[in-house]
Amino acid sequence: MEPISPLEQALHAARALVLADLVAGRAAEPDVVSLVEDSVVQRRWWVEQWPEGAGYVAGLVAQDVQDALLDRYGRWPLCPVCGGGEPHALEVEPELGPDPHWVCHKAGVKVAPVGSLGSATGGTGSS
Repeated sequence: MEPISPLEQALHAARALVLADLVAGRAAEPDVVSLVEDSVVQRRWWVEQWPEGAGYVAGLVAQDVQDALLDRYGRWPLCPVCGGGEPHALEVEPELGPDPHWVCHKAGVKVAPVGSLGSATGGTGSS
């Protein structure tokens, strides 16, 4: 068996992190998981063109899925920090960088690393 390339490792890790957040938010329906797979396919090409960007793939896949969900279903993930007012989605920061986090710009706080929303929401986030 051949070792897994760093590109494939980055893509598999990104997939796992975003799926973990979708599961935490109870949003991991089959059609939503397909959105993750679509993003991973697109990001594979992107990372093949720019191998130094492999560390950025998790944040990019999270943003891709968030954008696709907004178009089809609405905001995701909803902020678990702000209790009152209009529900709003978290954002990924940095937009293009390593160690991506879900951030609430309204409260000005990092909520959780991408892949760890379950720890911030108790595993019961909104979809």
